[in-house]
Amino acid sequence: MAKSKQIGQGTPATVALTKAGLPFTTHTYDHDPAAKSYGLEAAEALGLATAQVFKTLLVDVDGKLAVGVVPVDRQLDLKAVAAALNGKKATMADPAAAERSTGYVVGGISPIGQKRSLPTVVDSSAAEQDTVYVSGGRRGLDIALAPADLITITAARTAPIAR
Repeated sequence: MAKSKQIGQGTPATVALTKAGLPFTTHTYDHDPAAKSYGLEAAEALGLATAQVFKTLLVDVDGKLAVGVVPVDRQLDLKAVAAALNGKKATMADPAAAERSTGYVVGGISPIGQKRSLPTVVDSSAAEQDTVYVSGGRRGLDIALAPADLITITAARTAPIAR
């Protein structure tokens, strides 16, 4: 992996990874506030295949918040994420509720280092990659790490939740 760029004191995500002793690198890019898709913007700006870059989406499963992590060029299958969490129905979470729960802003929500640990499902396609990229906790910052380490740090389960 590339050499890590220093980003001051770090974000809750980088702090959590450092504390856990898991290897990662940070990758910054100039975020365009007009970007229609934060995830696709990250993939393009960093010169990465979209299958390697994952977006973090908060969902409401039967009245409780949960996290779905899917490739940026795919959509979250709400029925599949509900089933993966043994729920009946999933809807996208209210953005304000997502920000309150995670401590991050929409477009910069990392699956790592959230204020409250939420049930998390990572799309099973992550296992096909040597390295995955997820938001580092702010717009314009991504973290690269091994898929197994992402699953470990978030206590996630894996399932085919992207379509």
